[in-house]
Amino acid sequence: MNFVIRECTFDDVDYIYKLNCIEMGYDYPIENTRKQLKMVLSSCRDIIYVAVLDEKIVGYVHANDYNLIYAPPMKNIMGIAVSGEYKKIGIGKALLNAVENWAKADGAKGVRLVSGATRKEAHEFYKRCGYCGGKQQLNFKKYFEESEGDEMYMKKELTF
Repeated sequence: MNFVIRECTFDDVDYIYKLNCIEMGYDYPIENTRKQLKMVLSSCRDIIYVAVLDEKIVGYVHANDYNLIYAPPMKNIMGIAVSGEYKKIGIGKALLNAVENWAKADGAKGVRLVSGATRKEAHEFYKRCGYCGGKQQLNFKKYFEESEGDEMYMKKELTF
């Protein structure tokens, strides 16, 4: 199967939404996904690549700048998803390679990502792609106010 990796456009929003729901388990409203995608696409610090197969988006990766005062500049993968029916044919690796190439071209010293503790299969995939495990962390969040459409998502996020 031949697929193409290209930069995301706003027209890809429905596919991104479906991948978020089905593959990542994020039931975030489509209207809010549209707002967020529009903002991210206009940012010079973010990039989203999509994998296209048979004229449909079957995967994506979102990455951005990761600049700290205690480490060299890197890129941070915010999310990566590949449709279950198209896994194990090289799409995930190609998406990671696209981010790595962007990182190198931009002078970053590497790429980092965070993966949920229960996602063992994903962890093995990242290791096969040359990523090594880091420290274990807890993820804390504090939401300031609820906006329309975010209430249910935020309530689910706060339970742990």
